[in-house]
Amino acid sequence: MENMPFTIESTNGLDATGWQILRALQENARISFSELGRLVGLSAPAVAERIRKLEESGVISGYHASIDPAKVGYGVLAIIRIAATGINFSKCATSVKRMHEVIECHRITGSDSFYVKVMVPSIQHLEALIDQLQPFGETTTTLVLSSAVTRRTIEHGPTEPLDPPAKSSE
Repeated sequence: MENMPFTIESTNGLDATGWQILRALQENARISFSELGRLVGLSAPAVAERIRKLEESGVISGYHASIDPAKVGYGVLAIIRIAATGINFSKCATSVKRMHEVIECHRITGSDSFYVKVMVPSIQHLEALIDQLQPFGETTTTLVLSSAVTRRTIEHGPTEPLDPPAKSSE
C-alpha cells in the first residue's frame, strides 16, 4: 500500500486513502503524521506528502480550533435573515464582514437575501446588531435554543451513495 501513487479521481478528486486522511484530520487536526500513517497504512513521510498536495490543491483550506462561544462570553446564538434589495447586496456583505459577532454569512435564494449567524453576549447586544443591519433590508431574527448538529465531518465525495437515514426508535 505504501507504494500506491497519490491519484486524484475525476469524479470527486480523491482516492480512498485521501478520504481516510481527510476524515481523520476533520476529527483531529492535531493528529501526528505517524499516527495518521498507522491509520491509513502509509509512512509518515507519505502522509505528509499527501497532506501537502491536499493543501496545495485547496482541498484542505485550513486548520481550526473549535471554541465554545458560551464559555468565552457569547451566550446568545442567533440567525438573522435579511431581505436586501438592489445595491444593498454588496453594502450588506461588506458590512457583515467587519462585524466580529458574525460567524457565518451566506447569500441565499428565496424571499431573503442573506443568512447571518451571529454570537453575542446578550439580548441587548443582539438588538444593537439588528439595528445595524436594518438599513440593508427587512430582518427576521431567530434565537438558537440548542443545536443538534454543529459540525459535520465530510465522509466521502458526492458520487458515493448517501448513508441510509437513521431509523426512528418509535
